[in-house]
Amino acid sequence: MKLYAGVVEWRRGETGRWVWRAGAGEGGGELVPYRTEPWPAPVNYGCLPALHNPADAAEVDAVWLGEPLAVGTRLSGTPSGLLWLADGDHKVVFGDNAEDSAALLAWFPPERGARLLGPAAALEWLESLAER
Repeated sequence: MKLYAGVVEWRRGETGRWVWRAGAGEGGGELVPYRTEPWPAPVNYGCLPALHNPADAAEVDAVWLGEPLAVGTRLSGTPSGLLWLADGDHKVVFGDNAEDSAALLAWFPPERGARLLGPAAALEWLESLAER
């Protein structure tokens, strides 16, 4: 299976958020401070810098379930699911933790229609982006 590389921008349990800026820095970009959120993240949140989501014209969003990971942590893995959203701003999910999955779904308001789909849906969506 294909591995997807990502970087953590927002550590689980913290309010300080960073953002990936593509560029010529080490690894093709860098993390820069973004903002302080009113609530801590229920999961580790970041992006897959090599892929862009046409829904928001930014890097594909990713979440890593499980223990908090330091901002800037780079990981490679096979998706365990896809957080599908009605507006198309889907999130690729890595890891398998039922409690974290429930917290992730609860993070989004009902009007966004959040649904957690399996790994096949994640891979199909990612492949469709790579073909564009």
